[in-house]
Amino acid sequence: MSENISNNALILALLSLNGEIAIQKDYLDSDDIPEEDVTDEEEVLDDLEQAFMEFVDVYKARSQADGTLPDLDELLAGEA
Repeated sequence: MSENISNNALILALLSLNGEIAIQKDYLDSDDIPEEDVTDEEEVLDDLEQAFMEFVDVYKARSQADGTLPDLDELLAGEA
């Protein structure tokens, strides 16, 4: 995957997944979720977090090879 995805696409995927994880966590913490849906929604969160970590691994490898990429922590903090 790391050879087939552009730096911009990788950054957008990371930011999107990070945002979706935050939304999913907020939803799980809210009173809006029906009790019977909690397990399914927790599985969605697990899948999002797994995908995020896989993209983080790709990003870390890519950033070692390409010094122009922003630091991951700065990217996720919105400083890049």
